[in-house]
Amino acid sequence: MDYTLLFASFVFGAVIGSFLNAVIYRLPRGKSLVKPKHSFCPNCGKQINWYDNIPILSYIILGGKCRNCKNPIGKRYLIVEILTGIASVVAYLKTGFTVDYFFVFSFFAILIAITFIDLDFQIIPDELNLTGFILGLVYLFIRKDMEPVDGLIGAVAGSGLLWLIGYLYLKLRGIEGLGMGDVKMMVFVGVYLGWFGALFTVFFGALLGVVAGVISATLSKAEDKGKFAIPFGPFLAIASAVYMLFGDQIKSWYFGGLM
Repeated sequence: MDYTLLFASFVFGAVIGSFLNAVIYRLPRGKSLVKPKHSFCPNCGKQINWYDNIPILSYIILGGKCRNCKNPIGKRYLIVEILTGIASVVAYLKTGFTVDYFFVFSFFAILIAITFIDLDFQIIPDELNLTGFILGLVYLFIRKDMEPVDGLIGAVAGSGLLWLIGYLYLKLRGIEGLGMGDVKMMVFVGVYLGWFGALFTVFFGALLGVVAGVISATLSKAEDKGKFAIPFGPFLAIASAVYMLFGDQIKSWYFGGLM
């Protein structure tokens, strides 16, 4: 194993994670991703100098505080950079430095952005879903492990199933249980993972969501726990990442178990 390449892939991922932090902060607030082009402190608004904007290291050196106003900068910035660095390493271990690496790492990076935006705002921006779908569509005609028709069916099957679940939930309980952002997310995920991966993502993501929801509602002090809501996007992201990494084994186990 070439540890130099592993380190290089982590550094590259951390740099992309720094950009994702800008996306996570700006996109749901309706701010431009290109203006201002320099990073700025979310507390005082002062531009961050390049030497204070080195992924991971600058956060540690500054003790998680702005050099100008001394106010704390959320640990989430550090977490996103580390997580994206790890995602890059995982993508490299799965594909090597090939064209597949670009698409697989992009898949993980978009999922990370979706997760943190949904946690904060309970929305999934169309821009992220559309970008993921376009990348997945291009990848369909390059990759050798899946036929294009499988990805197209996956986009329809995953989003259609999730829309149906949301529709039935609304009819039965009279309240909206899923947003259209989740449905659109499954178009993006489905075109990457194919029909079986899309179905796995919906069911496994739902299982994770139910478990997390029960635990959170139990611990919550809210009076009306029947209206307790948690974002579904992060659980779909976890489930789809699991399938991206272990899809062959999951599919082999499932169909082998049916035989």
